[in-house]
Amino acid sequence: MKTTFSRLFTIIASLILLCLLLLGVTFRTMLSDYLETEKQQTLHNNAASLLSLAEAYDAIGELENRWGGFRIGLTTAARVAGTDVLFCDPEGNIRLCSCNDIGCIHSGKTVDRAMIDEIVTDGEDFTVGTVGGIYDTPHFVEGMAVTSQLDGSVIGVIIVSAPKEQISGMLMQTTTIFFYVSLLVLVVAMIAAFLFSRSQARSIQSVAKAAIRFGHGELDTRVAVGGRNTVEVDDLATAFNAMAESLATAETQRREFVANVSHELKTPMTTIAGFMDGMLDGTIPPEQHRHYMQIVSDEVRRLSRLVRSMLEISRMQSQGISEDKKRRFDLTETIGQVLISFEQRINRKHIHVEVQMPDRSVYTRADPDSITQVVYNLTDNAIKFCNEGGMLRIGLEPEGGKARVRVQNTGPTVDPEELPLLFDRFHKADKSRSEDREGVGLGLYIVKTILNSHGEDISVTSDKGLTTFTFTLPLVR
Repeated sequence: MKTTFSRLFTIIASLILLCLLLLGVTFRTMLSDYLETEKQQTLHNNAASLLSLAEAYDAIGELENRWGGFRIGLTTAARVAGTDVLFCDPEGNIRLCSCNDIGCIHSGKTVDRAMIDEIVTDGEDFTVGTVGGIYDTPHFVEGMAVTSQLDGSVIGVIIVSAPKEQISGMLMQTTTIFFYVSLLVLVVAMIAAFLFSRSQARSIQSVAKAAIRFGHGELDTRVAVGGRNTVEVDDLATAFNAMAESLATAETQRREFVANVSHELKTPMTTIAGFMDGMLDGTIPPEQHRHYMQIVSDEVRRLSRLVRSMLEISRMQSQGISEDKKRRFDLTETIGQVLISFEQRINRKHIHVEVQMPDRSVYTRADPDSITQVVYNLTDNAIKFCNEGGMLRIGLEPEGGKARVRVQNTGPTVDPEELPLLFDRFHKADKSRSEDREGVGLGLYIVKTILNSHGEDISVTSDKGLTTFTFTLPLVR
């Protein structure tokens, strides 16, 4: 199975090797063209110089009389340029060469007549190949016709040549140097690619190992960020840490939820079982059965409310509030109807109610039943914790594009550290847990869930005996 390390290393190595190969081919081609052009120019210049020298000797009528002087010029030019120089008559017979040796390879030979005719016809010719009758190996050959200054007739041909091996040898030497330099670069690059690939692979492996440990229950596992990591690996590590933090928080909440549900179910179940056992074994006399059966009935209803609330929360969290359920309705009318339903409880505690709402209707677009439950739960909570003879204030005001609703009550001040916990599932103030037999600790959590499903939020403040819950809804005409 291929690993990320092997794939990354193979890709980098292949790219480097391909780049070096292309660079080598391109460099050799360009160098070969340059050397051939340079050699052609050199041969042309040498031939032109010798042509001028030959025509100068001919102009004074001493070309054939002073072969020795002209030969010295041929030899000197050949040595300087590293070439062979031949002087032939119009028929191709070699009359002079740049060799100092008597009986050299050029003595008594005749250049291919086709080449001589082409040079005589064009006045100049450059070719690459063998020279018939002289050279069997490829040569660069530059030929120029020598014309008489008197009648313009061709009196001879100058041929300057150089073995093609000169360029081949230089190309081979350059290629060898390039090969060893490329090999060195390739080795260094491979080492660097190996170290880099292994480093990146280790960073990714650390994330994988952390995921495995996290999956085995080590919820505090996190991946180190920074150091030698690349930006992408750091992004991956940061994303993993955020996911791990979220899952750890969710797991903590799940455990707390299970513990709270167990507690909430255990208390009424224990009460029901205890009273039922007492009536069955005769501990509770028959005349008191009705009283304790009423308590059992209340506990059963409490369990029913708890189950319904949990099912409702689960439904809203999984499905949200569909657009089909949302419609335009008057928020002032909803608040008024909820207040009327609490009339008896308000009178029982002698609570003073203040309603601060505009004279005209305030319309919003939401699920009416869900918003009614929000107002009901907040009002129920406010009445529950309002002091005897205290004040309950409900306010509604349009603000920008929102309808802002406030539910306030006097009573005990909530500790600042407890305020963020009020909307948690099954959260109850310790002082009221044993006293509140009706509540299940889900009222405010349901409120927050409903508002979040509508894309809104709720906040709470508590200071100097006044607790205020504030939420918003979209304002429509």
